[in-house]
Amino acid sequence: MSRKLLLVDDDPAILVALEFHFLRSGFEVRTAASAEEALGMLHEYRPDVVLTDVQMGGMSGLELLDAVNRGMPEVDVIVITGYEDMRTTIGAIRSGAYDYLVKPVDVEQLELVVNRCLRDRAARRRVGAAPPGAPAPPDRLDAGVGRSPQMIEIYKLIGMLASSRTPVLIRGETGTGKELVASAIHNYSPWSGEPFVAINCTALAESLLESELFGHVKGAFTGAMGDRKGKFELAGTGTIFLDEIGDTTLSFQAKLLRVLQAREFYPVGSERPRKTQARVIAATHRPIEELIRQGQFREDLYFRLRVVEVNLPPLRERREDIPILAEHLLARSARELGKDVHIIPPRVMQLLQEQPWPGNVRELENAITRAAVLAHGPALSPEHFVFQESHAAERASEPATDEIGTLAQAQRRHVERVLAHTGGNKSRAARILGVSRPRLDRLLAQYQAGVTEVGV
Repeated sequence: MSRKLLLVDDDPAILVALEFHFLRSGFEVRTAASAEEALGMLHEYRPDVVLTDVQMGGMSGLELLDAVNRGMPEVDVIVITGYEDMRTTIGAIRSGAYDYLVKPVDVEQLELVVNRCLRDRAARRRVGAAPPGAPAPPDRLDAGVGRSPQMIEIYKLIGMLASSRTPVLIRGETGTGKELVASAIHNYSPWSGEPFVAINCTALAESLLESELFGHVKGAFTGAMGDRKGKFELAGTGTIFLDEIGDTTLSFQAKLLRVLQAREFYPVGSERPRKTQARVIAATHRPIEELIRQGQFREDLYFRLRVVEVNLPPLRERREDIPILAEHLLARSARELGKDVHIIPPRVMQLLQEQPWPGNVRELENAITRAAVLAHGPALSPEHFVFQESHAAERASEPATDEIGTLAQAQRRHVERVLAHTGGNKSRAARILGVSRPRLDRLLAQYQAGVTEVGV
């Protein structure tokens, strides 16, 4: 199997370090100090994989990615950057990047990604499949804030989902931002000009929910004075977002299953079906598998909805995102209130990071807004917040007795708790766990790949 790499970065020290590592690991390596230099080498060198930085003098790494996709689509591109925002991540994945890694990158972890990429290339050649990636439409407004490893993976998934119309099931606790993720999938898609229609399934009775989604004809029920189009019809080729799908009745679930299977629905009171092309994204905070066991949710609908599943982490598991979230929410609150309040002192930020936030981002948003209302100057103060002393959220994060699981699962939970305790600082976490940083990175890579093994 060919192992030809082209490394692109305008930092000579990074180029030297990466070149040394990959040469020692048996790769054939060439380097370029700019995207322009890399483009000039592509056709002559014909690498298997390009590893590129994003921000460089002149052409950016994302522009290089687009040029590679147009000129040599058989070449895979891995993006490495210090810019871990949502827009850049989604833009890179939608533009066809094989993966997107945030500096500082451990070289052993990077080598794992490169080797996985090479294996995927070999598999594609065996089955004659095309490489990932296609030119992407322009970026839309960001719909999420966070730079933790968990959120970077969510952004990658959004980028991959945006170009398809497959159903998506978003899972997460209340207040984690499920609708924001659904909106981002829609906004970054080629159908972003079509409507995004959100429905809270809990807020409507079954009969009203059916009328709202499927519409009704004149005389269908008391008060139906005329025909009314439902959300599926109004959405066109856009997106229907069904929030709290786990709270719907079995009767409604049967009707929704027909929509997903046959792409058609019946308005209430009508015997003539109507077609729909709308994409369905559903969300829930409830344990669907348990609802299925209790006979409260259709298993066939569950499998139809979760073609792809997105799991949003609670805020307590990504505490390193709290500072950027708090600053973002304060800026928005100050703008809406028309107040000049923009400072979160260190002692206040420490208090925010110590809270369990059982209501997640929504609770943090409410707390920040309240503090901004009460602030008399440009800075927030501890007395502007009301923190309830409760360990319920911490207890809720512990596994139930019947969910204790295996030793390997317990080890994984402990590693994840230590990472949360250190705010995502892997070096500190490795010291607490008594392992080397590369060993911790290997464990995290295995967890990400769905492999759980015992032995730190």
